[in-house]
Amino acid sequence: MVLKLYGYGPSTCTRRVRTVLEEKGLEYELPAIDVLSGAHKTEEYANEFHPFNKIPVLIDTETGVKVYESRAIAQYIAVKYRDTGIDLSPPESDLKAYAGFQQALSIELSYFDPNTTKITFEKVFKKVLSLGPADEDVVKAKLADLDKSLQGYERILSKQKYLAGDNITLADLFHLPYGAMAEPFGFGELLAKYPATEKWWNGLKERESWKKINEPHGEAK
Repeated sequence: MVLKLYGYGPSTCTRRVRTVLEEKGLEYELPAIDVLSGAHKTEEYANEFHPFNKIPVLIDTETGVKVYESRAIAQYIAVKYRDTGIDLSPPESDLKAYAGFQQALSIELSYFDPNTTKITFEKVFKKVLSLGPADEDVVKAKLADLDKSLQGYERILSKQKYLAGDNITLADLFHLPYGAMAEPFGFGELLAKYPATEKWWNGLKERESWKKINEPHGEAK
């Protein structure tokens, strides 16, 4: 199989890439990295796969290209397979669409991810990693920041269907892994205040790609 995604099925960043692969209808392998035993923390792993000891890592056996960092992997997939399945990233030749796409990518990374990742760390990962109870003051502060960010989302999504325009892009899909984890811890309640954003979010969750990778036995093709 051409594409090999080295990762861990339940991880947020692995799911981010898998969602894109499923959107494109691509076949891929998912060699498991046993993160629970620290398999990604070795010097050998850092030298061979990811210099910062993270997952996932994509190896394209057709081109010999190795890409790490989930958003970079997704961009690589979207560009290489632009003509396969749904187009998720406007080409540079369409300057207006490309600028809107880059803008939307920055919105997710700047105003959504820092808040939802921190909420998830406090409410989920601290418990999983035996790091003690959640710091509820931090959660409260991040929810307040997220609320402020969602005001901006509502301004955008009340005028267009997706963050970059009327077509879905990677920028929208990138919200799913951490957004889904943060939803039970305040994000869902905030959404009720912003109808256009809530409609957008619910639509993302209903995509077949996202539902497939979250099935109990949602294996790679």
